[in-house]
Amino acid sequence: MEVRPWARVLGDINVRLRRGAWYEVVRLTQEAAILQVDQRSLSIPRSTLEIATIRPQLWSVVPRPYDAVDIPIGWGSHYGVCPRCRGRAQLKGRVTELRCPHCEDVFPIRLK
Repeated sequence: MEVRPWARVLGDINVRLRRGAWYEVVRLTQEAAILQVDQRSLSIPRSTLEIATIRPQLWSVVPRPYDAVDIPIGWGSHYGVCPRCRGRAQLKGRVTELRCPHCEDVFPIRLK
């Protein structure tokens, strides 16, 4: 069975992906990664991605993007992205794990 890598956007750049969310890599080229996004393939420049050999099982802590959509102001300057369902959640205090309000799984939080 082939094991495919996973990728997520690096930094505050809009490439039509949820920042902090991991997507399965279908194919890698020198210039781009072809990602599986909502049952379609999307080509994203490799220079804008972090690539992992296995799907991480940690919440991503994401700085609030300049072009944030549907993220409550009350969440502050950072929020979490679930490693399983890509749902977003407010980060309160210095917790080490968090239950996703969307899929209800519990994962550790990636602390910087």
